[in-house]
Amino acid sequence: MAAPLARPAKTPAPQVAPPPAGPAGPAVSAGPGKPGGPGTRSGQRRAVALFTIPFFALFTAVTVLPMFYAAWMSLYREESSGLGFGGTERVFAGFGNFTEALGNEAFLRSFGNIALYCALYIPAMVGGALVLALLVDSTMARARRFFQIAYFLPHAVPGLIASLIWLYLYTPGLSPITDALDALGAQWNFFGQDEAILSVVNISAWQWTGYNMIIFYAGLQAVPREVLEAATVDGAGALRTALQVKIPMIRPTVVLTLLFTCVGAIQLFDAPKLVQLRANTMGEDWSPTMFIYTAAFKGHDYGLAAASSLLLALVAGLLSFVVTKLGNRWKAS
Repeated sequence: MAAPLARPAKTPAPQVAPPPAGPAGPAVSAGPGKPGGPGTRSGQRRAVALFTIPFFALFTAVTVLPMFYAAWMSLYREESSGLGFGGTERVFAGFGNFTEALGNEAFLRSFGNIALYCALYIPAMVGGALVLALLVDSTMARARRFFQIAYFLPHAVPGLIASLIWLYLYTPGLSPITDALDALGAQWNFFGQDEAILSVVNISAWQWTGYNMIIFYAGLQAVPREVLEAATVDGAGALRTALQVKIPMIRPTVVLTLLFTCVGAIQLFDAPKLVQLRANTMGEDWSPTMFIYTAAFKGHDYGLAAASSLLLALVAGLLSFVVTKLGNRWKAS
């Protein structure tokens, strides 16, 4: 019997030495087509430029350039030669238009009117919007989508149209509101000396309460549900949860709303301009924007109007700064 064949001895495989533990070697740069490469970064820059250039172009055209043009106009004054038959001549006035605006009693009084308007309008509008948002956000609320749309609809009406609607509702003999008040024996003159500002406040609050309610409601939706459940477990009722949990957690939203409201309030024009047609005690320069409009398009004093508009912009900037500072302190407290 033949002997079995002997198997050949296995040759040990060469062992590869592990890479030395030390600093990594030179990194391989990503190519132009690889993620993070130069091609990707340049494409991102082009995309950013594509989206931002139209904004800055429009912002420059409708905001920056008009401001420079207003600044240039504010340094000149148009004067008539002779008895006014020789036309007008534009002369350099320096800061004379600014001095005239700051010394104009009507212009200064208009800021007082707006201050009183803000004192009445902002608490009513912001407070009403916050209350409505809390009611819609409550667990007992039904048909939330319906109420959101219903509250927002007044804002969808243009400001001029809204002012015309309320002007009709304020007019005796035409308004069902005045007829109902007369039937109840109540007397209320919407165009009276003291009541006219309340009529303006009502128009603005009717138009903007629903809009800000949507903003507050969106902020309330971001409040963690776990926090609300914890408040409920601790025995907090609906009112206490709203005042001590929900409102403090949407402070940034409230501050932002206050900022936009203050800046928009000092630019008020539509509502008082139309109410002034019936309320003669208001005057054509009741608000700063009405004063600017009257100086430019009725008095044809474009230098004074331009200077007044720049002063109004300065006041708006200072007001924004103050509201932002106070709001940041409130958020930090």
